[in-house]
Amino acid sequence: MDFRLSEEQEAIRAMALDFARDELSPNAIDWDQQKHFPIDKLRAAAALGMAGIYVRDDVGGTGLTRLDAAMIIEALATGCPAVASFVSIHNMCAGMIDRYGTDEQRQRLLPQLLTMETLASYCLTEPGSGSDAAALKTKAVREGDSYVLTGQKQFISGAGESGLYIVMARTGDEGPKGISAFVVDKEAPGLSFGVNEKKMGWHAQPTRAVMLDNVRVPAANRLGAEGEGFRIAMAGLDGGRLNIAAASLGGAQAAFDKALAYVQERRAFGKAIGEFQALQFRLADMATDLEIARTFLWRAAAALDAGDPEATKLCAMAKRFVTDRCFAVADDALQLHGGYGYLADYGVEKIVRDLRVHQILEGTNEIMRLIVARAIMGRK
Repeated sequence: MDFRLSEEQEAIRAMALDFARDELSPNAIDWDQQKHFPIDKLRAAAALGMAGIYVRDDVGGTGLTRLDAAMIIEALATGCPAVASFVSIHNMCAGMIDRYGTDEQRQRLLPQLLTMETLASYCLTEPGSGSDAAALKTKAVREGDSYVLTGQKQFISGAGESGLYIVMARTGDEGPKGISAFVVDKEAPGLSFGVNEKKMGWHAQPTRAVMLDNVRVPAANRLGAEGEGFRIAMAGLDGGRLNIAAASLGGAQAAFDKALAYVQERRAFGKAIGEFQALQFRLADMATDLEIARTFLWRAAAALDAGDPEATKLCAMAKRFVTDRCFAVADDALQLHGGYGYLADYGVEKIVRDLRVHQILEGTNEIMRLIVARAIMGRK
């Protein structure tokens, strides 16, 4: 495998890094403290092609690879992991419509998503079925040319601000084969939202419950056939897991860079603390972890692009390993700052708070271990 990036990939990565440096980094701490969702910056990112990264170009998508997406999300996360993570979620939804939607759905729905004039949210998790997603209870009952949806989704990023929701609901029997996917408009009667959750991190994007009370959805808004929803949802999560790992990597890289600069400037006992071997060794370990995480993330992304039959296993491995190791790197970066790392002004504690949830969402890291274990044991 050639680990060198092409000239085009280098240019894409540089563009995303410049955007993160100029548009996200200067505002990230204020957004976190004010709990501000920077929709204007999201639309600015969309203008650069970052809202339809793997949407085909016939509707205006960028048509890039999962590896390209991982590089873009990593770069954005150096400016703000919370914003980068929402870009990932939006792209996951757009990609699902592009891959599984009819041509009519693609032409009708994607143009507004590619500009982020309309934001998109992914609605799978429920109050009683988090990791056990196939046990979801939200129902969709067919009535003529429509479905009537009733139920509640929990922990939905962008809820209340997004104009479009991809909702998994039960149209058949218990289990994964009874689930279908629907595109629900924000203005649909009966759709409402809970309060913005008070969270440890990710303050720069809203998280709310989504309530569906007899919401009537046209049958033309069903993605795929009845009973295909769970497969569609899981396929979307393969790429989503890579991107969340990439967001952890970008955040950890930013924290590492802050720590490296700090230890070269901070003096104690008559010299810069970076001259102490113990701290040098810690920095060396952090840098190594970042490189290992990036290398394996790219390996998993390349496998997904190639349609490798082991891609789901590799995506689960990458999500678990990268989010775990990168959270540890960010935590080490805070420690290297000493008491200053605990202060909001330095931005490291925000990164630590933002990265912590990456070990939970898109499937907890315990579920990632289960996916890997089943794959290596030959179980489905």
